[in-house]
Amino acid sequence: MIYVDLWLLVFLVLAGFVASFIDSAVGGGGLIMVPAFMLTGLEPVAVLGTNKLAAVMGAFAGAVTFWRSGKTDPKILCYLFPTAFIGSVFGVYTVHLISSEFLRPLVVAMLVIVTLYSVSRKNWGARASYTGPDDKKVFLMVAVVFALGFYDGFFGPGTGSFLLFFFLCLGFDFVCAAANARVLNFASNIAAAVSFAFLGFTNYFYALPVGAAMILGALAGAHMAINKGAAYVHPLFVLITALLIGRQAWEIWGK
Repeated sequence: MIYVDLWLLVFLVLAGFVASFIDSAVGGGGLIMVPAFMLTGLEPVAVLGTNKLAAVMGAFAGAVTFWRSGKTDPKILCYLFPTAFIGSVFGVYTVHLISSEFLRPLVVAMLVIVTLYSVSRKNWGARASYTGPDDKKVFLMVAVVFALGFYDGFFGPGTGSFLLFFFLCLGFDFVCAAANARVLNFASNIAAAVSFAFLGFTNYFYALPVGAAMILGALAGAHMAINKGAAYVHPLFVLITALLIGRQAWEIWGK
């Protein structure tokens, strides 16, 4: 049994590096890690909790890298960070009480819209047009980020992509949108990770080594996004959202 567990752990560590590399730029790391953690035989809620603890380690590394690069907007993150955190705590508490499976069809529809819109606007995000927050924008940003934070704690798939899409809609370029999305995704991840751990739904034997690999993957992915710019982030964003659609559709209709 130990031999099998060690080989499984090696697989999870490699999967964690790849997932975090992708997640640091456009989100969607759960597309790889949730099915990977399912191979451990953990119950579904424990899979989510274990994944969140590992993911938060990678999210922190990616967020710090983007922050140091100057691609984030501290003025809006100072109030959106706690908003995402609080929303995620409420999401975890709610999923502890009721199943989140009913969200799958809605998530598929939203991801389809996000992907089609991104494909139709080929130069979208190449240049920034964001001029700063006003009262209406602040209210909208707080409402949307709270909802996405809640979603991340409650269900999760595609949160990073939805956050990136939201910042693009506000007028950020792809790299800055990815940077701000990564910081907020860290907020919702750490809230979810702490909440799942408090509820006893975290397996540290798998989470900690995978999390270490995710730190390395996040550093590599964030540097790639910063250096390559929209030419790298845009097509990767479309690819990952398309894969997310496929996975969620399979979960609903393919079984």
